[in-house]
Amino acid sequence: MRGKPAGKLKRRGPAQTITFAGMLAVFTVALVFPLFALFSKAFFDKSGAFAGLGNYFKYFQTPSLSVSVWNTMDISLVSTVFSVVFGFLYAYALTRTRIPLKPLFRYTALIPIFMPTIVHALGLVYLFGKQGAFTALGWQVELYGRLGIILSEVVFTFPQAFLMFFVALEFADGRLYEAADSMGVSAFRRFTRVTVPELRYTIVNVFFVCFTLAFTDFGAPKVLGGSYSVLATDIYKQVAGQFNMNMGAVVGTLLLIPAVLSFAAGRLASGKNSGTMSAKSTALNVKKSRPRDAFFFALCSFVTLSFLALVASLLMGALTSYYPYDMSLTLKHFAFNPSTGGIGSYFNSLEMSLLTAAFGTVFVFVYAYMTEKTEGLWALKKYGGFLSSLPIALPGMVIGLSFIFFFNSKANPLNFIYGTVAILVISNILHYFSVPYITATGALKKLDKEFESVAESMNVPRWKSFLQVSAPLSLSAILEIFMYLFVNSMVTVSAVVFLYSARFKVASIAISHMEESGDVAQAAAMSLLILSVNVLARLLYETAARLINKKEKIYE
Repeated sequence: MRGKPAGKLKRRGPAQTITFAGMLAVFTVALVFPLFALFSKAFFDKSGAFAGLGNYFKYFQTPSLSVSVWNTMDISLVSTVFSVVFGFLYAYALTRTRIPLKPLFRYTALIPIFMPTIVHALGLVYLFGKQGAFTALGWQVELYGRLGIILSEVVFTFPQAFLMFFVALEFADGRLYEAADSMGVSAFRRFTRVTVPELRYTIVNVFFVCFTLAFTDFGAPKVLGGSYSVLATDIYKQVAGQFNMNMGAVVGTLLLIPAVLSFAAGRLASGKNSGTMSAKSTALNVKKSRPRDAFFFALCSFVTLSFLALVASLLMGALTSYYPYDMSLTLKHFAFNPSTGGIGSYFNSLEMSLLTAAFGTVFVFVYAYMTEKTEGLWALKKYGGFLSSLPIALPGMVIGLSFIFFFNSKANPLNFIYGTVAILVISNILHYFSVPYITATGALKKLDKEFESVAESMNVPRWKSFLQVSAPLSLSAILEIFMYLFVNSMVTVSAVVFLYSARFKVASIAISHMEESGDVAQAAAMSLLILSVNVLARLLYETAARLINKKEKIYE
C-alpha cells in the first residue's frame, strides 16, 4: 500500500489530544489548585471567617514582622549589585581577554551551585565565625546579621549572574568590534557603545533573577540571620514555629512580588534581546593587552580562591577531630547522628533526586513535544505555554506552603501522597520546571519539520517517530535536563522544608538540623557528600555530552 504524499499530513489522532489534555490536567491540579488554596488562606482568619486584607494590615502593623520586608529588600538589593558586577566582570574575563586557566576559572565558578545555600553560610562560619580560619588571622567580620547574609547571598547568586553574562558575551558578533577598531574607537567608547547596548536586556534579566533568588532564599538567613529577620525566616517561624498558617500565607504572597517582576523582566528580555548571532556573524578576535589581562586574571583568581577556600573550610571541619582545638585527622564526623537524619537522609536525597530527574525529564520533554510538534489544539497550547512559564515566578517556599494547604486537606482525595517521597518529587519538578522546558523546546525547534512529514507520509505512528527520531536527536538536551533536575533536587531546601516527613528526611534538611543542634562538623561532612555526588553527576554529563557531540559530527 502506497503512503500518502509528503506534504499532506494525516490528522492528529485522539490519543495526542487525550495525552496533552491529561498532562495539562495534572499540571493544573499540582500547581494551580495549590496556589489558589494559598491565596485563599491569606484572606481568612484562624477561625475560617473571611478577613479580607485584615491579615495584611495586621502583618504591616506589627513592627517585628513588617521590618522583615525592608530587611529583605535591603540585603537583596545590595547582594544583587555585587553579584551583577562581579558576575559580569568574571564572564567578561573569560570571553573578552586572553588570560590563562580559563577552564579552571569557569568550573570553579559553578561550585556554589552544587551545594545547598545553607552550606554557603556554613562555610562562611568556618572562615569568618568566632573561631574561623580568617578570624584567627585578625580578619574580624560581623558575620551574624546583615553582612553575613549579604556575603552568603553573593556566593549563592554569583554563579547565576556569571552564567547568564557568559552566554550573552560568548555569542558576540565580531564585525561590530572590527568596525569600531577600523574607525579608531577607543576601548572604553567601544565598551559603552557596542558591548553595553548588546547586553542591556541581559543586565535587566540578571538583576531581577539575582534579586529574586536573594529575596526568597531561606538557607543563609537561617544560619547567619541571628536577630536580623527576613521574609523567608518569617514564613518559617509563622508556619513551623507558631502554626499560624494564615499569616504564613500572607508572607508567602509577599514573596511572590519580586518573582513576578523577575518573570516580567525575563519575558521582556527574551522578546527584545538583540545580542544574537546571525549567519553572517564572525567570531570576535580578542587582542592582547597585558594590563587588562593582569587585572582580570587577578579578579578571577580572587573569586576562584574564595570558592576553593569555602570548600577547604568544609574539608577542615569534616576531617578534623574538633576544629580549631584538635586538628588531628578523622572520619568520625561521617558517622551521622540518627537524631538529625543520619546517613539515611543522604540516601533519601539520592532517591528523591533520581526520581525527580527521571520522572521530571520524561514529563518535561513529552510536554514540550506536545506544545511544539502537535498540530492544532491552539487553546490547549496557549494554556500549556502559560502553565510552563508560571513556575519560574514561584519561590520554593511558596510551592511548599501551597502544597500544605492543598494536599494536607482531609477533604482532598490526593491527601495520601502528603508526607511521602511523591510529594517531594512533584514539588521539585514544579519548582524547576521552566528552565528544562525552555531547554527541551529549544532542542525540538532545531529539528527539521520534514522528520514528522516523512514519518506521517509512511504511516509511522507519532509515538514511534517520537521515540525513534525526536528523542534520539534531542539526547543532549535530555541529558542536560536530567542533570539539571538531579543537581537542584540534591541542594534544594526551600522547596521541601515544609513537606518532608520524619520518616523521609533529606540531606539538605538534615544539614539544617545538624547546624541547629551544634553538630557543625557533621553538617560539613554531609555537605561534602552532596558536593561530591553533584560534581560526579556534572562530570558524567560532560563526558556523555562530548561523546554525543563526537558521534553527531561523525554523521554530519
